[in-house]
Amino acid sequence: MSFHKIFVLGAGAIGSSYGALVSRKSDVTLIGRNSHVKAIKTKGLEISGDIQERFFVKAETKIREIPSDTLILLATKAHDSAQALTQVTSLLKNDTVIVILQNGLGNKELVRGIVGDKIVTVCGLAMIGAEFSEPGKITFWNGETILEQTETSMRIAELLNESGLKTRVSHRFESELWNKLVVNCVVNPLTAILRVRDNEIVVDTLKWVRHGIIDECVTVGKAEGICFEPDLKDAVDKKVLQYTNFSSMCQDIMKEKRTEIDFLNGKIVELGRKHHISTPINEILVSLIKSVEAKQ
Repeated sequence: MSFHKIFVLGAGAIGSSYGALVSRKSDVTLIGRNSHVKAIKTKGLEISGDIQERFFVKAETKIREIPSDTLILLATKAHDSAQALTQVTSLLKNDTVIVILQNGLGNKELVRGIVGDKIVTVCGLAMIGAEFSEPGKITFWNGETILEQTETSMRIAELLNESGLKTRVSHRFESELWNKLVVNCVVNPLTAILRVRDNEIVVDTLKWVRHGIIDECVTVGKAEGICFEPDLKDAVDKKVLQYTNFSSMCQDIMKEKRTEIDFLNGKIVELGRKHHISTPINEILVSLIKSVEAKQ
């Protein structure tokens, strides 16, 4: 059973991709920047990559009303959550559901701190690739969406699956969240600093850096009670070799925008200090990314 209304709050590359596909089956409105919204209203949303289709989906710059039985896909950058949600808090209904499709750790706690415990919030992992080519144009690589197990998750998974977004509900979501975090901690800062596509960092000269990042993440994760596969380093290398897109952080740096480093490697550093674990490689990466941000 679909939701009465669906908003995509944060219609960037990932959000636009989800919104476009879900609009095949449901009433969807993308909430994004003015230039993107204007392009969609004028010519539709053109998606290339794993699908080639133009979607004439609704688009606005803000949410003005939230009807009953509404699903909000939160796809803003993690550091933009507070600003985006604060603008709609007064409009939320008791039956509004928010799905968090963001990178990193701490997102759900941040969202709940704004909207409270009365609103159902579901964490999701968007294991897809997307690039924002220009306003109204997105490149999309399909993958998988993983949802944490809640009473509402199966309903959301059914909606996404029917829309062509392969989705499953996981009973071990925390472990899957950490596994994605490890991949992001390797891929995002390295590609952003070098300004290359994801698979271009899987070279011998960077092997000690990649694997050093993973070692630190695993040590911190274990201190947080997370279990990892023993062959994680090889698994990450093989996975990243298949990614031909520019990471979200690389796209942010190339567009001179703020990154999500605080929610990725920054979280590893933060938790490392909490457990008295040294994380020098992650600390260096955080410092380098923040230095680039400061110059921009």
